[in-house]
This record gives sequence, C-alpha cells and structure tokens, in this order.
Amino acid sequence: MNSSIAIIAQSVIPHKPTRTFISGVTHRIIHAIFPAVTSKELLDLLESYREGKTPKEAVLHAFQSAPLAELGFAVVDHHRSIRKGFPEVIYGEGKTPEQVVAIASEIIDHDGCVLVTRAKSDHARLFLDKFKSAVYHERARCITLEKTPLPKKNGKIAVLCAGTSDLPVAEEAAITAEIMGNNVDKIFDVGVAGLHRLLCRLDIIQSANALIVVAGMEGALPSVVAGLVRRPVIAVPTSVGYGASFNGIAALLGMLNSCGSGVTVVNIDNGFGAGFAAGQINALAEESTNNQ
Repeated sequence: MNSSIAIIAQSVIPHKPTRTFISGVTHRIIHAIFPAVTSKELLDLLESYREGKTPKEAVLHAFQSAPLAELGFAVVDHHRSIRKGFPEVIYGEGKTPEQVVAIASEIIDHDGCVLVTRAKSDHARLFLDKFKSAVYHERARCITLEKTPLPKKNGKIAVLCAGTSDLPVAEEAAITAEIMGNNVDKIFDVGVAGLHRLLCRLDIIQSANALIVVAGMEGALPSVVAGLVRRPVIAVPTSVGYGASFNGIAALLGMLNSCGSGVTVVNIDNGFGAGFAAGQINALAEESTNNQ
C-alpha cells in the first residue's frame, strides 16, 4: 500500500495520548485524530487519486486534517510548512530552555529543520546539548538546526544595514531568509552618512528579487535604496539611536512616511518578519520563472 494511503487509512483511528520526558519535565502529548501529512505525501496522494488508485474520501481526509502536537504549554502546528512553505518558528523570549527544546523536537522530527529566534545563551546551551548539529548565532540571537536543509532558490535576497549597531537585527533577517532556502547577499555599514559606500554596490543591490533594509537613527536608508531599484524594499527600523530616536519610533515613523515607492515596513527590530516576507517574495518570483 502507498505510504500516503496507509497514513490516511490509519487516520480514522484515534491515537491514545502518550507521555514523553524531556529534561526531567513531563509533557503530555495528545496526537490529533489525523497524523501529520507532509507536502510530499499530499502530492503523492493526489497523484494516486489522479491515477484512480485512491478514493476521493481519502484525499478529503488528508486535506481536512489539522495535525497538532499538544505539549501542555504549547500546541505545535505540523501543517505550517504545508501552508506557509516553512515550519513553525519558535520565538524563544519568554520560554524556558526546556520548552524550546520540547517544541523543537516536535518540529525537527516532522519537518527536518527548525529556527529559534530571540534565543538566549541558556536556551542555546540546552539546545546544543540535545542537538549536536545545531548552530547558535549569538549576535542574531537565533538557533538553527537543519537535518534536511531546504533546496536553494535561484533568486537572491539582499540584506542591507545602515551601521554596525544594526547588525543584530540585520543578521536575524539574513539567517531567517537563508534557512528558508534563499541565497542572501549581505551589505553592511552603508548608511546615508557615506552614500558612496552604497552606490559602489549597485550591481548586487539591483540584482536581488527583494531587499531588506535595516536602519536606526532617522531611518533614511530604505528611502534611498527604494529610489535605486525596481524591487520590493522591506524596511526594518531598529531601536538604535540617541534620546530623540525614542527606541526606534523615529526610524519607524520616518520609514512609514518614506517618499520612496515600494517600501513596506515591519515592526521595530523585527528582522525575522522581514526575512520571512522576503523569502516569500523570492519564492513567488521563482514560481513565476518556473511557470514561464
């Protein structure tokens, strides 16, 4: 029997709750009625249906299922990668190291890669002890683990930042885009105080499918970049600056009032949000190219 069909056949039988022990903390995991179905398994199932080997009821069951893992303190969404093209991302701030590792264990078993943002050193210690191949990106405050890396897309994303103080946010954006399967060009310390540093990299900037522009202070850099390219510009204000910058509000307002066309703005210090959005733009560009 086709593995996908077997999964669907098994899905009508509820699973009994199981227990698992992680770092001395007991978590109750209640599996959904329908087990997790990956993108590949769904495609195989559709192909089987097209060939007349699988009944339509089995296909409907697969697409109506919402496989979840209930951990007591979190509900892991195993369909996130099917809907979004990338698995659920763990926001580390406010979570204990044990909680982060428990959630990551669920994700890595199902999807093969995981990203943790806003991770601290205590998160990293326990995580790297559990997953030896994981990487802690200290400056970006991210942890990545890629047992099954996503294939790289042809198009590129450019990540620019105005100053060295903006690097933590810029690195978070770059790491997010990279783990999503994108090639990333990093162009750092090219703020408007020395515009020639930006202009001498125009060939790289203009070849990107999407640009992430990170800046604090008055937040002028995205407007400048938007005037030089015909690609989407995602502006990221940072909390870098002196008193009247109001912890990034000045940069945020400056970017929201940009006269440069094609500028969209994410929240203050939200490198992750910019990286994810740019990854989706690049994926759309690749789909468009492949369909031509």
